[in-house]
Amino acid sequence: MGDEPVYYVEGDDEGMAQAGALARRTFKFLWRELSWEYRRIIPALEMFAVKVPFENEDRHDGEPECEHMWIDEIEFDGDEVRGTLLNEAQRIESLTAGTSVSTPLEDIGDWMYSTGGKVYGAFTVNYMRAKMPPRERSAHDRAWGLKFGNPETIKVAPGRRQRRGFVNRLFASEPEPPSLEELERTEHPASENMAAKIEETLTSNPSTVIDVDDDGWSMLHRESLAGNLTPVKILVAHGADCALKTPSGYTALDLARKMGWPLVVEHLENNR
Repeated sequence: MGDEPVYYVEGDDEGMAQAGALARRTFKFLWRELSWEYRRIIPALEMFAVKVPFENEDRHDGEPECEHMWIDEIEFDGDEVRGTLLNEAQRIESLTAGTSVSTPLEDIGDWMYSTGGKVYGAFTVNYMRAKMPPRERSAHDRAWGLKFGNPETIKVAPGRRQRRGFVNRLFASEPEPPSLEELERTEHPASENMAAKIEETLTSNPSTVIDVDDDGWSMLHRESLAGNLTPVKILVAHGADCALKTPSGYTALDLARKMGWPLVVEHLENNR
């Protein structure tokens, strides 16, 4: 991704603002995917990244207020997104490839990942691609080395696809597509497929249910943040402490509510 072109968009571009808002609204689907990717022995994702804005404090007249850059090695604690810069800043000398950075979730500009040759997310990228003539769009995609596909079709998670013309509706004053609500109530395939393995692990190592990691998080906290219903059910059945709080003061239910995972919220509310 180090040689992709840089595009600047006016700060008052309403379409870009709405694309960024939807990226923040759907970031949880990236985090759910990464919650499984980080456990895989063989990676399933070809790439994943989050776009973060940085203020250009030393800008000259006519230069943009912010420079947007992509980060990978993503970590998330319910409040802040952390990662590593993928390339060099164009205008901010202190930002170089490999620098570790963090930003509040509400400040991210976009997210995307690629698996099986398909790109998911990339809301602001597709907003810009939709404005490009075909030849320029092809050159853009070659520079990225990714097959973004039709800019009017934005995929949020594998197996589900927004209807054609979604980008056009995104930038109109219409409510969010119902398909997002359906996705929120749909389990990730790995969540169900790993049920037997999780059950086996908790049975053979009961302390796993109550252990906390170096960050003070339990397994129930992690699975609730990611919206993984099946592991949450198994953990609760094995006696996980639903009242336990993270160092930031969040219970598992707090995290599920914060991210907007309705099935996890319902189950935890019924087991308080």
